[in-house]
Amino acid sequence: MSPLLRAAEPTLDRLLDAVGDSGCCILLTGRDGVPLQRRGVAGDDDDFRKLGLWTGAVWTEACEGTNGIGTCLIEGRAMTIHRDQHFYTRNIGLSCTVAPIYDHLGRLAGCLDVSTCRRDADRGVVALIAAAVGDAARRIEAAHFRQAFKGVRILLGPDGGEAGALIAVDRDDLLIGATRTARRLYGITDERLAAGLPAAAVLGDGLEEGLSDAERGVVQRALARAGGNVSGAARILGVSRATLHRKIKRLGLRLCQEQEILENATLMAVSAAPVLAHAKLGRS
Repeated sequence: MSPLLRAAEPTLDRLLDAVGDSGCCILLTGRDGVPLQRRGVAGDDDDFRKLGLWTGAVWTEACEGTNGIGTCLIEGRAMTIHRDQHFYTRNIGLSCTVAPIYDHLGRLAGCLDVSTCRRDADRGVVALIAAAVGDAARRIEAAHFRQAFKGVRILLGPDGGEAGALIAVDRDDLLIGATRTARRLYGITDERLAAGLPAAAVLGDGLEEGLSDAERGVVQRALARAGGNVSGAARILGVSRATLHRKIKRLGLRLCQEQEILENATLMAVSAAPVLAHAKLGRS
């Protein structure tokens, strides 16, 4: 199974919970218009199979004329093809709401389609389905992006940006990836990324706050894993205890009272050690 399909599975399951009882079928296709994943209620399977809403079918415009999947893949935008807007009469009983899916490099990877053949699916119902499909598509893209850039900082664009405007930042504070939405909003291109694009060029004044939040989360997780022990957390992070203490102070983190007393006592003992050693040498 491809990384995109793995990233999509939880969202497809949640989307089925939301629209499955409304007589809807869910398809996730590749860029070739062939459904790769499908969700639906078992009682509706025979109807959707006869209509070709099944894995392995081909829904390109070349094969089916104007249709949700094929037309979405050509135009690269969300849309609904409602009933007689379909080219072939065999498809005019369908209402198909579709959103494109872009991969971690901002390339069109496929689309997400929710179709229904219920006669009572008016445009009000279709509008609600469209909102659910758009949200699910952005969730799939975000999950795939986080999966592709696992282990690096993932930040939301300036001022929150649009939903799905995510960027990946490495240890040198250079951008190494951006979702399609972020690329469109902030003018990020493959050429700019390859040349070494500083995160500050995109995040501006929000850089320090964004990176501090990311660093705060890393330190907090290390402290939690070490049971609040600073020395243990420092070993997890690969830094000295003194360095971690400075980070804790700079990030405004507080240890629990017992651990703070213990750490202060340890620091006092370490600080006093050279003085005691000097005093012993003086008496000898």
